[in-house]
Amino acid sequence: MSRNQTTNRAVSLPSKSTGWKHGAGARWLLLLLFVLLFYASLSPHLIPRTYDIKLGTISDREIVARKQWNDEKATIKAQERAAENVEPKYSIVALRNEGLIEQIFGRVEQLNAEDQVTFQNKVDIYRREIPERYVSFVNNFVRTNLNSDTYSATLLEEMAKNVKDQQYQIPEETYYKLPLLSSKQIEEMEAVGVDVVRKLMSEQLRDAETARAKVAELVNTSALNDRTSREIVAELARYAIMPNKFYDKEATEEARVQAKEDTQPVVIKEGDVVVKRGQLITEEVYERLEGLGLLQDSKNYWPHLGLLLLSLLFLLLIYFYLEQSGILSSGPDRKYNNAQLLMLWLIFALNLLTMSIISMIQTIELSYIGYLAPAALGAILIALLLDTHLAMVCSLLFATIGSIMFNLDNDHLFDFRYGFVIAVVSFAAIFAVHRASQRSTILKAGIMVSLFGTVSVLTLLMFGDALPRTELIYAGSFAFASGLLTAVLVIGLMPFFEISFGILSALKLVELSNPNHPLLRKLLTETPGTYHHSVMVGNLSEAAAEAIGANGLLCRVGSFYHDIGKTKRPSYFIENQTNIENPHDSIEPKLSKSIIIAHARDGVDMLKAHNIPKPIRDIAEQHHGTTCLKYFYHKAVKLAEAEGEEPDFTEDDFRYSGPKAQSKEAAIVGIADCVEAAVRSLRNPTMEQIETMIQKIIKNRLDDNQFNECDLTMKELDSISQTLKETVVGIFHSRIEYPEDVKPKERLG
Repeated sequence: MSRNQTTNRAVSLPSKSTGWKHGAGARWLLLLLFVLLFYASLSPHLIPRTYDIKLGTISDREIVARKQWNDEKATIKAQERAAENVEPKYSIVALRNEGLIEQIFGRVEQLNAEDQVTFQNKVDIYRREIPERYVSFVNNFVRTNLNSDTYSATLLEEMAKNVKDQQYQIPEETYYKLPLLSSKQIEEMEAVGVDVVRKLMSEQLRDAETARAKVAELVNTSALNDRTSREIVAELARYAIMPNKFYDKEATEEARVQAKEDTQPVVIKEGDVVVKRGQLITEEVYERLEGLGLLQDSKNYWPHLGLLLLSLLFLLLIYFYLEQSGILSSGPDRKYNNAQLLMLWLIFALNLLTMSIISMIQTIELSYIGYLAPAALGAILIALLLDTHLAMVCSLLFATIGSIMFNLDNDHLFDFRYGFVIAVVSFAAIFAVHRASQRSTILKAGIMVSLFGTVSVLTLLMFGDALPRTELIYAGSFAFASGLLTAVLVIGLMPFFEISFGILSALKLVELSNPNHPLLRKLLTETPGTYHHSVMVGNLSEAAAEAIGANGLLCRVGSFYHDIGKTKRPSYFIENQTNIENPHDSIEPKLSKSIIIAHARDGVDMLKAHNIPKPIRDIAEQHHGTTCLKYFYHKAVKLAEAEGEEPDFTEDDFRYSGPKAQSKEAAIVGIADCVEAAVRSLRNPTMEQIETMIQKIIKNRLDDNQFNECDLTMKELDSISQTLKETVVGIFHSRIEYPEDVKPKERLG
């Protein structure tokens, strides 16, 4: 069939259904339900009940608080005053500095006993090792006590910093005096030095210099008579003396935090009476009512109008996307009807219901419980059951609505944190289930939601003030649990939508394409020829469907089952007649016709018995449409002529009972079925023969009005023809003869 032929012939479109699935009234009712859903979901969060009360008047009613409210201004001021009154906290660190001076004298005694080491080398060693021992002594103390309960890490850090900052510098001449000491002198000096250091370090020292100033007096009153010995001991004692009282930042902060916590806030609990009947509205009471959001200057309908407009904006976003993308358009490109719009409404209702339930148990104290909401539930269901791009658009709506629902700040309409998290997890879920082929993909998507949700929540919390570790753990845990809850809900709800709306999701189709399915196993074992034919038809139909934007996976799986009825009488179909005579040669053409035509009806019955979804049953029932079995018709005519009788039948008696193809997918499978059988019947076909045969098959069906009840256009038929030709050439390439004048290029070099 040439392009001119296809473009000059019109394809009749299906008549518009008058049922609710295609009715305009039902569509407008569903759109109104969307507005009501948005309004009802957001009304508790955007339209609080308020009272018309003036300052200085007498209240004519009793007013109770609908929520707990703190007088934050007064509370914060009181807490700050309490924190400022807390004195800085200092802690004593027992360094046991006498150990350092013992180490130094021990090293001096050891090195001075080494005769092989020269005097200058000993001086150099002391000059290097003694400062190193100071630092090592401090670091070892920090390392030893870092994981103990005695000192906090911040206190040890402060101690190390202060001790190193106040390190005493030993005069250079002292290093030259040390190699001259004898063992006896070292022993006497060590005893005096240890005693001096222990005595001075028993005091609480913030500044080591105050203790070092007393070293000379204590050394001079000791038993040491030698002047040089007293000088060396004094220098080393000063060196070993360190501060032992340090500012404890953690203890100070804890004391200030405790002081704030001990400050009693002014709290109005939910249900408390704010104003009694007959009470004077003073300025304090008025501010309290204002803080609780209970005041209005007059009857104000603007919030209701604003919410209504917001709901309409949400609806318009969905509606315009559906119209622009052709999903709900009234033309031949319409993808879904009112049944799918109802399913979209139910998904929105379920998602908003789960979010509303979580928002009801969310409190100021448990604000992070909002991250538990399985907000990605709607995005995953829409992506799996309807359309991926529609799921992305709806994810933005869910994020916006969530930022309103979980907002606990009365001063702002949105809390972007929740909206950001919902958007992140929704898009992550959509990408995770994109082209999903197994149920386990939903669980993987739930894990992705958990991971992305946890990371996004913790990322947001890092930008604020330092939060307690417990709150970080709670927030991350809620976000992680949200993904698992989402996966459980999706897995539980998917069968409901698939059964209730007859939806064949990609997951269900892949399950049905499993060769271990009882029907496919029966087809393979009992009719291997038909099985191979069905697989080939699946390859052809999938390619043709994808070329025009139809459901390629449905075509492939439908092709697997389209001839399942042949398993009742396998030997009567030519692809299964291996090494046997054709039984049709010995029976009447009318009986042959009845057997052949029955395979479509038998297939539908078998598919129903195995609960195969209706779209696949429709393909099995409609792939032949009402075409005529011309071979048996002409055979019957010849037999009647041979017997000299007038035929008591017409061509219509040899037609399939139909119905004609009602969908693009059924029509495509029917074309691919004929094309595969026709090409298989050719011996060494050429590309010209294949192209001519495909065009002839499509043209014959078009002339026979087989496409009158589906919405295939001429342009799409032309695309199907071209795609089938390319696919057939790819599948049967080894059997195709190419024209003689096509010569391979000579090999270069």
